[in-house]
Amino acid sequence: MLTRLMKLRSRPLCWSRHFSLMTVRDGIKSGMDEELKRNESVFLIGEEVGEFQGAYKLSEGLLQKYTSKRIVDTPITEMGFAGIAVGAAFRGLRPICEFMSFNFSMQAIDQIINSAAKIHYMSGATIHCPVVFRGPNGAAAGVAAQHSQDYSAWYASCPGLKVFSIYDTEDARGMIKAAVRDDNPVIVLENELMYGEKFEVSDEVLDPDYLTPFGKAKIMREGTDLTIVALARMVGEALLAADKLEQDGFSVEVINLRCVRPYDRESIIKSVQKTSRLVTVEEGWPQHGVGAEIACLIMETSLDYLDAPVERVTGADIPMPYAKGLEALCTPTWENIYSAGTRVLHGAIGK
Repeated sequence: MLTRLMKLRSRPLCWSRHFSLMTVRDGIKSGMDEELKRNESVFLIGEEVGEFQGAYKLSEGLLQKYTSKRIVDTPITEMGFAGIAVGAAFRGLRPICEFMSFNFSMQAIDQIINSAAKIHYMSGATIHCPVVFRGPNGAAAGVAAQHSQDYSAWYASCPGLKVFSIYDTEDARGMIKAAVRDDNPVIVLENELMYGEKFEVSDEVLDPDYLTPFGKAKIMREGTDLTIVALARMVGEALLAADKLEQDGFSVEVINLRCVRPYDRESIIKSVQKTSRLVTVEEGWPQHGVGAEIACLIMETSLDYLDAPVERVTGADIPMPYAKGLEALCTPTWENIYSAGTRVLHGAIGK
């Protein structure tokens, strides 16, 4: 049911265009393939991206097509190959640096934050760093605390970085291509549980020059009673919750944040001023999270429009447990979002 609803909800409002089914995996792979073909300065570097064709088969066939000069297998040393990617970007190349898991980016945090993110500012805008750091982010399944963290808020808090968060295939293609073409370091956060999910994509999205704009969210469905802002895999859960709330008689607007830094303040403000209620959804921890930032934005700009307090739905504020049952309790679901939405709608001030 989740997969079916994801497919339906990813379909744009215009029904006259031609649509194709494509997995998120193929969206990422085709985006990288097209950029490698388009620009010879682009190369892919990381663990098992070549001979093994990617830990999740995201680079399948690319080694045979572009050779080991541009699809570069590395030892297990994130600090090392991230540093190589950053240095190459300083010299005008456009590396795509894959982390087998974004949890492993902690090994390379100095290269990402102190080198890539700050060089443009510290060089007086004389040095660009067109590097893409990408890989699976957030909770997977049964991989415990050291492999299940959501880094959306971590990297979005750092000036000098741009941060994308993929939900569907349209996001996957457009974000990868936009990130590669940008002259600044870009973080592209994926989710391994979504790689095999299929979504309908239009001919427009399949165009080699289609790019997801930085700082622009996407309204997945329009509504008038409640705004739900979600990112990454949680967009699908938010759409399921919105369907259930619709059965209860409420009109719910669901926003796919897409870009976490810079994020689309204007669309969120406009939506909340229309609906007067807000729920934010993320996999990350609650303290200092993406939802906390959005809640603050609404308090600063739209307090007088609110008819109920803002609710945040997040992952549990603990390291991810290994046990399957405990893991399920720590990860947000559509039921959690539905409950939060119900509280906001029925607890309206003055109602």
